[in-house]
Amino acid sequence: MKRVYLLAVLAIVVAAALGVAVAKHSGYVMISYGSFRYQSGLWAALLGLLAVILVLLVLRFLVGLLLASGGAVNPWSRRNRSRRNRVAIEQGQLDLAEGRWASAQRHLHRAAEAERQPLMYYLGAAKAANEQGRVEESDGLLERALERQPQAELAVALTHAQLQMDRGDNDGALETLLAMQERHPQNTQVLRLLQRLQLERGDWSALIRLMPDLRKNKVLPATELATLERRAWGQNLSLAQTRGEDAQTARQALERAWQQLTSAQRQEPQLVLAYAEQLRQLGAQGEAEQVLRTALKRNYESHLARLYGLVRGEDPAQQLQTAEAWLKDHPQDASLLLTLGRLSLQNRLWGKARDYLESSLRMERNPEACAELARLLAGLGETERSNQLFQEGLGLLDERLLALPLPETVRA
Repeated sequence: MKRVYLLAVLAIVVAAALGVAVAKHSGYVMISYGSFRYQSGLWAALLGLLAVILVLLVLRFLVGLLLASGGAVNPWSRRNRSRRNRVAIEQGQLDLAEGRWASAQRHLHRAAEAERQPLMYYLGAAKAANEQGRVEESDGLLERALERQPQAELAVALTHAQLQMDRGDNDGALETLLAMQERHPQNTQVLRLLQRLQLERGDWSALIRLMPDLRKNKVLPATELATLERRAWGQNLSLAQTRGEDAQTARQALERAWQQLTSAQRQEPQLVLAYAEQLRQLGAQGEAEQVLRTALKRNYESHLARLYGLVRGEDPAQQLQTAEAWLKDHPQDASLLLTLGRLSLQNRLWGKARDYLESSLRMERNPEACAELARLLAGLGETERSNQLFQEGLGLLDERLLALPLPETVRA
């Protein structure tokens, strides 16, 4: 309150001083230009100038106020354009996440055309178009993205390849990815998509050729890569015989595939199993028996022991004796007991075959053991037990089959 009084007194003093000054020194201002002449008192001129300045300030304030209010009302103002773009982006991203493809394409395309950095919005709109089966529109949006941001070639190509894979155009995706691999040989996303594509195509040879790059660039975890590599080599061995026109060329193709493996890989049970099985199917029974015997002596594996009972070595008695030696360390292996039963049958040792097959079934109810024992018992004249085992074997196989409907008489 005291400050207000002080300011009021000060204003009165200043006004009084100005009044005294005006009274003592009125002065004048004269403006002359050609025949024009204007003369006024000094203080009147100063007050007039001050009034003009105040009017200009008021006008400036009013114009600014009008422009601001017009921007809020005018739908084509910069402020409203920015707001519309923001709404389009938010709505488009939400639609894309929730699967409203048509709305997502419309909003994201609109946002992309308006933004200075439109890449992600074009990619989203292309995905939405692809999901609707609008392939030409999808590709057109990707081309537009590349025109606007040419430095994003890799990102656009990766999106294109993924969309091609999504719509089943694996050949087109392969062409796209191979072109990108040539330009960006160490890009992990290019390599990852190539690996997925070759796996989906079942092109095991191409996948094997890709393995060094996958390993070098650490595209997959070590354990996953090792599993994939074993699978690829195993499938490559399994399909090798199909590349030959006859048995001889098929055998040569299989040997080439086997020799491509490293020494360590040729000792892996899964790959040994695939190689021996192909040898057996090509009729090279003796070679298959030798390969399995060597692998089992080095490192016993139940799946290899099972296959050993299906091959026919040059000396059946020696083959049975070799397998019986493994029984000392693996007396409860159902697969080995099944193999011993089969080898005993091959040597016409009916009693021993029966014992081994009965033992295998006590360890594990297996349809193969049921079938082998049922065949033996049928030959021995035990028809009732043989039929029971055949029925049991079929029941065990049913567990691996689809539960398809059957006629009432069959179910009864």
